[in-house]
Amino acid sequence: MIDSLERRPLVAEVLGERGDALVVAGLGSPTWDLFAAGDRPENLYTWGGMGLALPTALGLALAVPERRVLCITGDGEIMMGIGSLAVVANQAPENLAILVLDNESFGETGQQRGLTAGPTDIAAIAAGAGISATMTVRAGNQVADLAQFLFAAVGPRLAVAKIALTEEPWALPEKDGATIARRFREAIMGAPRTTDR
Repeated sequence: MIDSLERRPLVAEVLGERGDALVVAGLGSPTWDLFAAGDRPENLYTWGGMGLALPTALGLALAVPERRVLCITGDGEIMMGIGSLAVVANQAPENLAILVLDNESFGETGQQRGLTAGPTDIAAIAAGAGISATMTVRAGNQVADLAQFLFAAVGPRLAVAKIALTEEPWALPEKDGATIARRFREAIMGAPRTTDR
């Protein structure tokens, strides 16, 4: 168990329970933390596409309903695309889980005070959008319950982890989008067949 909600250990501990889940990471820290927890072909990393992690995970969950899909994103990114929560609620994929890493700051642009440092509550917004299964985690002794919440129960579901504002060493995965997408697609569907001409 981790002693406090430090971002990278939290992500690593949660992902230790992922099984064969597909994971879509948001821009910046979620991508670096996913890679630091262990590179796998079933990891879909994001570069330069803020706001796209949850819509991508939703599309994936609908396309591959037999696999659990986890979206790991930050508070700034989820607030940027808050309407995506209503789309998730309306589509209601049972295999989709969302983990929002909330440091209450805009960490990627200078650590300015974020929207959730005030009265804004992402879990309450998600519930208002129609995602009835929500959870907010503030202590290390809740991480096992968090992993169970994300991977073992019917979705859609959203968890907010209130994390410390920390500086972690960069752990940078592959940056080429075509390579990332091809590897991810092959992990799900297998390598494309080639034909001799």
